[in-house]
Amino acid sequence: MYHYIDGKVTDIAPNFISLENNGIGYMLIVPNPFSYQVGDSVIRIYTELIVREDSQLLYGFKDKEQKTMFQSLLKVTGIGPKSALAILSSATPNEVIRAIENEDMTFMQKFPGIGKRTASQIILDLKGKLVSQADTSEPANSDDAYIEEAKLAFEALGYSKREITRIEKYLAKQSLASVDEAVRIGLKYLIQ
Repeated sequence: MYHYIDGKVTDIAPNFISLENNGIGYMLIVPNPFSYQVGDSVIRIYTELIVREDSQLLYGFKDKEQKTMFQSLLKVTGIGPKSALAILSSATPNEVIRAIENEDMTFMQKFPGIGKRTASQIILDLKGKLVSQADTSEPANSDDAYIEEAKLAFEALGYSKREITRIEKYLAKQSLASVDEAVRIGLKYLIQ
């Protein structure tokens, strides 16, 4: 239903963050809430809505790869959202894919709630199905990817195409570590 939400983190709790978008605070259950920061910068969270008989929960992820891994893990017998989040809290999607492809039972069992049987079920169900995801998850030039995401954020903030083009040219000369940094540098450049 929701693919992603752009907004500002307004609250961080042990198992969720609040993301404000147009005056609405979305409670997003995320793998590692303390990896986020409360602040004024707009971030994009990819989402997955899970509807149960007694609840509707919105899960959030920093990138598409994390969301895709969450969806893949949910297809495994015996893995629910809590187990999938536990895995993604302490490992990147590429690390999980590598462990599955190498049939690394020790790695898979290090996560809370994942025993020998569940670890072997994950490997059995997902081996060979996630390799293409791992190959394409890292863009050739991550700076370009950060700039593209930042351009979308500036567009959402109401900046004109002319201003966005100026920012893009400036950001192309910078070394960027994240989308957040690209947005922050772009905003500083605009207000100079």
